[in-house]
Amino acid sequence: MEFVSPEGLRLDGRRPLEMRQLRAEIGAVSKADGSAVFEMGNTKVIAAVYGPREVENRAQQMNDQALVRCEYTMANFSTGDRVRKPKGDRRSTEISMVIRQTMEACIMTHLMPRSQIDIFVQVLQADGGTRSACINAATLALADAGIPMRDLVTSCSAGYLNTTPLLDLNYVEDSAGGPDVTVGYLPKLDKVTLLQMDSKLPLDTFESVMQLAIEGCKAVANYLREVLLENTKQLEYRRGS
Repeated sequence: MEFVSPEGLRLDGRRPLEMRQLRAEIGAVSKADGSAVFEMGNTKVIAAVYGPREVENRAQQMNDQALVRCEYTMANFSTGDRVRKPKGDRRSTEISMVIRQTMEACIMTHLMPRSQIDIFVQVLQADGGTRSACINAATLALADAGIPMRDLVTSCSAGYLNTTPLLDLNYVEDSAGGPDVTVGYLPKLDKVTLLQMDSKLPLDTFESVMQLAIEGCKAVANYLREVLLENTKQLEYRRGS
């Protein structure tokens, strides 16, 4: 199957190094301390953050830092397949852990000892890159909740299909079986907090694909800053009026 046409266009009309359209909305869940909806193309994710609050299970309480918990789910209608996924299946558990570890790298947990922060992420529509979209949604929700962070952690994927590096894979490209790299990145600190790769790549190719994913992360970070700035302006305007 040809993923890039002779004219240099992908199946959805993008160039190889072009990202899907980003869209975000802050404050989607009124009862949560912080929430956001984030879209990367046709992939749509909602995230809600509760906390910092008292630890429910005292045995898990930490005296020197906050406990971060994460729960990832996919809505039954998020994909075209009509298969009911059991709650707590292995893939959901693994992605929950990946999101939690990525978020722990940016949250200043030492400022909130003996407390817990709960992050809930649900995929409403899946078209590839759900992991990255979840991390970006969770970052916005944490910022909306006013939780102190070292930096905005952003995520993007890149792949290598038919000898062509591709940025921000959609579902068809993602399921083609080629190598793809998902990166979580702290842009101001220039640190990688997540690196996941499916299948092997030669080292020189891997470096170029990873760099491409990092460039995608930087683009997402710029967009998230714009969204947060616009949200702050709206809050100031409401208070002023």
